[in-house]
Amino acid sequence: MNNLENDIQANFLTFISTKKDMEYTIEVMQTNIESYIKKYSIKSLILGISGGIDSAFAAALLRPVCDKIAIPLIGRSITIETNTLSEIERSISVGENFCHDFKHLDFTSIYHNLKKSLLDLDNSRLSKLRTGNCKARIRMIILYDLAQKNQGIVISTDNFTEYLTGFWTLHGDVGDYAPFARLWKTEVYFASKLLANQYKDYAKKALESCINATPTDGLGITSSDLEQLGVESYDEADNIFINYFKGDKTLENHVLIKRFHASAHKRINPIIIERNELLKKII
Repeated sequence: MNNLENDIQANFLTFISTKKDMEYTIEVMQTNIESYIKKYSIKSLILGISGGIDSAFAAALLRPVCDKIAIPLIGRSITIETNTLSEIERSISVGENFCHDFKHLDFTSIYHNLKKSLLDLDNSRLSKLRTGNCKARIRMIILYDLAQKNQGIVISTDNFTEYLTGFWTLHGDVGDYAPFARLWKTEVYFASKLLANQYKDYAKKALESCINATPTDGLGITSSDLEQLGVESYDEADNIFINYFKGDKTLENHVLIKRFHASAHKRINPIIIERNELLKKII
């Protein structure tokens, strides 16, 4: 077994299921990122806010940390063509209620200028994936520019379920610090509900609106994340993975498991030729 499979067997075959355990997990995430910020003298945290649960959870998780050590949480909602009005409204609500510095930007025209240079686009799924990846990478350009300007780091909003399915864009969704990359998506929902109770009024409502929203990738590839993953809920998705890793081989042909194997190259990116291989005939 490789390192990922060993880690899964050791740590991922059960859920964090009690309030007490999840409160501890939230505290660990906040304490760890606080220590990292102090160790490397980070001056700001940069967060892309989509209107979905993951970035909303990140905002609610990180705001107390930023307040405690007096650095800004800088958020940007970056609309590009396929974002729905409800996604945009949720992203603005989250940004305004949790970030110290927030703006909503529309980069649709910039995206269309870039799109003119892309060859052989049509209405196929492949073309939708290509243009969707371009949108994610445009957003990351903006976030990393902000990070450099403000001596900060970009926060990743990936979770473990999406990591396993390859449901993210290389050089588009991957930031510098990923506080909950090892939480199942269902655990992100659980943690978000607990955090919502720590806030009041509009902040609580903003987070709850993302908890209750239909999950979408904002890229216009399908009408929902669940449609792409071939499941009806993230509870179903996470349980399929857990049962598969426990040895249920009847799940091998499920779309989730096929995506897991097909996206393996993304989880070991970049591929590096080791120096001993390069020097094999020389030494």
